[in-house]
Amino acid sequence: MIDIVIMGQRFEVPESLTILKAFEWSGFRLTRGVGCRGGFCGACGTVYRLEGDHHLYYALACQTVVQPGMVLGQIPFFPAQRPQYQLDELSAVGETLLQLYPETLRCFGCNTCTKSCPQDIEVLDYVAAALRGDLEELANLSFDCIQCGLCVARCPAELVPPNIALVGRRMYGKYLSPPALHLNQRVEEIKAGVYQSEISELSSLSLDELKARYNAREIEA
Repeated sequence: MIDIVIMGQRFEVPESLTILKAFEWSGFRLTRGVGCRGGFCGACGTVYRLEGDHHLYYALACQTVVQPGMVLGQIPFFPAQRPQYQLDELSAVGETLLQLYPETLRCFGCNTCTKSCPQDIEVLDYVAAALRGDLEELANLSFDCIQCGLCVARCPAELVPPNIALVGRRMYGKYLSPPALHLNQRVEEIKAGVYQSEISELSSLSLDELKARYNAREIEA
């Protein structure tokens, strides 16, 4: 058992728990700040300090194991500007990004965003790509972003990198990325009923049978 501090209150928890499980062990009933528990949804952003260490650390609570003396606080949601837009009405150019998010120009390259990213994404590099109007680079560098918002909470220039990247990926995907011809072909096959018998069979299976079929599927190397 180890001692940790959650929201200013000290608790004793098993040393093997993740931060998320330590919250629940300590009696917290989480209705926000918890999601997939697999490190994909970004809902459980957390910040913490360690005893005798002045640094502020950033992590996903479902993926990080508690340490003795850890002082914890959750950031399940951090307010961030997100203007309304219709994707069909946007031009896939860098100027569009700056019209939607003019605060991007305030970035002074401190790299705090990258240091705060629990996915180890080079956030500053994709912000720089946004400033250059390089939508392809922006989309590629930000592809693994899970919108946890920790970089938003830490940015001294008050930028919103995840939302900038999101609209950039949407514009790139709709207007600039090469068309997936094999995907279009498969969609047409589905519409034509080529796979109707397989779909009907899967629809008739119970949940346990579907899980068994999924677990026994052939996986590409």
